[in-house]
Amino acid sequence: MRSGVISTLVSEQLVSEMNELTILHVDMDAFYASVAERDDPTLKGKAVVVGMGARGVVSSANYAARKLGVRSAMPLGQARRLAPHAIFVPVNMERNAEVSRHVMEIFQAFTPLVEPISLDEAFLDVTGSKRLHGSGREIGAKIRARVESEEGITCSVGIASSKFIAKLASTYAKPNGMLEIHPDRILEFLHPLPVGAMWGVGPKTNEELQKIGLRTIGDIAKTPRQTLIRALGQSAGETLYELAWGRDYRSVTLDEPDKSIGAEETFLIDLDNHDEILRELLHMVEKSTHRLRERGLVSKTIAIKIRFADFTTISRSKTVPLPLSGVQECYEVVRTLYRALGLDRARIRLVGVSLENLSDGTGAPQQLLLGEREKGWREATVAMDAAIARFGQGSVRPARLVEISEADDSPE
Repeated sequence: MRSGVISTLVSEQLVSEMNELTILHVDMDAFYASVAERDDPTLKGKAVVVGMGARGVVSSANYAARKLGVRSAMPLGQARRLAPHAIFVPVNMERNAEVSRHVMEIFQAFTPLVEPISLDEAFLDVTGSKRLHGSGREIGAKIRARVESEEGITCSVGIASSKFIAKLASTYAKPNGMLEIHPDRILEFLHPLPVGAMWGVGPKTNEELQKIGLRTIGDIAKTPRQTLIRALGQSAGETLYELAWGRDYRSVTLDEPDKSIGAEETFLIDLDNHDEILRELLHMVEKSTHRLRERGLVSKTIAIKIRFADFTTISRSKTVPLPLSGVQECYEVVRTLYRALGLDRARIRLVGVSLENLSDGTGAPQQLLLGEREKGWREATVAMDAAIARFGQGSVRPARLVEISEADDSPE
């Protein structure tokens, strides 16, 4: 009788373990730098920084370079001062995208539930794969082994019952490691961590949390929900309170649509001339809207980003009544946003344009054609896309950009 009860309990425990949500967050280690090292074995054992140009930023740095203080998004000039003997190589996006596709195919061999976050990381829901491929830890180990053997790079894996904890776990497993957080150990793992470790807590939110004496995630969990809402606003306060208790109910989603499409440019020399800056913004609009139309999307929110010489960065956005996808339509919004800043000879090092609030336009009303001028812009856009499809990017451009390009190409 007793053995039968024990057998039933064991069976129930196994069923529970098999059905327990198991999510992996897989993150490539120093992805761009690792791909560069793999393709050029002479880089092995040396500090490698990916990113070129006097005014650019670091796209990736291997761990030898990180030991010298180099970090992603750091200005390249600063990186060169910290690591003067490092090897600086350009970003090879075509090669990185190719390796990324191969890595995602490895993930999909273990589960169809793969949610890419970027070229070098993804969430995997392996709950339904455990009967075939083993536990979450066993699946993570198999993925790490295949990525290294087939692609010659390493990755770190976090394993948990939610996306939030899985991502945190992979961060603390780096480099080239694996960390599993069991459901009954979540708070023990989570609460001692600094508030900056939380997903979505940037410098500004971190500063606000520090002001009210919240330094660890445990401090946030012990703070009344309404206090957080008063300090951070309804959405941020609610979200941080829930995450601080390890509550994250988001599922792994397939083929998540683009949240935004954009482009930005860092200048070789700081600009303070409005005409030059507006030309650069027009260039960013041209690139962004072309990508938007390639995907068959439209945008209702247009945003600009401006970074000054002292690295202070501001952004402004406007949501329009009807969705846009044309160069001239979006540029009119961008130009208005920029002029509203009222800048007076401010030195600017970077501008960016972002098209947000995207949809496929199905059922959405289109901008009314109010006259021949607007109709002409529409026809010009259609003709431009057709020419680019036939002759390649840059074959047709707005006149203002053609004029500046010809001036740049002229002999001194």
